[in-house]
Amino acid sequence: MDEKEFAELASGFALDALSPADRRTFDEARAAHPEWDHWVESDAATATALADSIPDAAPPLTLRSTLLSRIATMPQLPDLAAADAATAEAWPTAAEAKAEASDSPAESPAVDPAPTTATIQAISRRNWTRGLLTLAASIVVLVVLGFGAASINEVVNRSPEVVALQEIEAAPDSQSVTAELDDGGTMTAHWSESVGKAVLVSAGLPEIADDESFELWFVRDGAAVSAGTFEPTETGESTAVLEGTVEPGDVIAVTVEPQGGSPDGQPTSDPIVQIPTA
Repeated sequence: MDEKEFAELASGFALDALSPADRRTFDEARAAHPEWDHWVESDAATATALADSIPDAAPPLTLRSTLLSRIATMPQLPDLAAADAATAEAWPTAAEAKAEASDSPAESPAVDPAPTTATIQAISRRNWTRGLLTLAASIVVLVVLGFGAASINEVVNRSPEVVALQEIEAAPDSQSVTAELDDGGTMTAHWSESVGKAVLVSAGLPEIADDESFELWFVRDGAAVSAGTFEPTETGESTAVLEGTVEPGDVIAVTVEPQGGSPDGQPTSDPIVQIPTA
């Protein structure tokens, strides 16, 4: 068994869909090639992730009919008996035999023996197992599409702000500080120097004019470095990733600037909040 065949059987092992014979073959190959075990870990993790993303719910009544309908309309390969497949694989074609004879006229072409019953049964069993794996994978896809689409969509389409905040919170040096605004709103800065990112989560922000924007700043060594602008929601909430890399001793500040940010790259108003990171 080569690594490609092992990888195919690893997916069946993760779904607990191997026949007894294939399971024995798989276990033997796994013991002989521990370096291939990453296929097992990867497929098991994928199966677990798919299972965890699906909420507990009864399957739709149309699941069976939908699956059978898709199978019925899927293009099918022509039927080929296991004996024919084994013979086609084991015996050379007439053209190949003729070519071999012309190349070596003094020798009879070597011909493999006809496949045994055990060989034919092994091929049939392998085809059945792989067909079962394909069917099982189809069912998993249908179930995921029906029940886990929202969960998978949330993972795949996470916003940059959410991704950055999760990276910061997972870091060992993650820190956060909350500051209150004069009108009662709050701004919480989250940062991690090892990750190099900072995120500002705001609530209850004051209303500003349509031609104005909130601008973020890193204040370091007495100079202000623009870190981008953001617009709050109608409820005055916002989550914004600061552009650039947070450095030790930075102060995170926010000012109200002309829409799109300060035209000269420097604050034009006093900050409405200043949060030290040291």
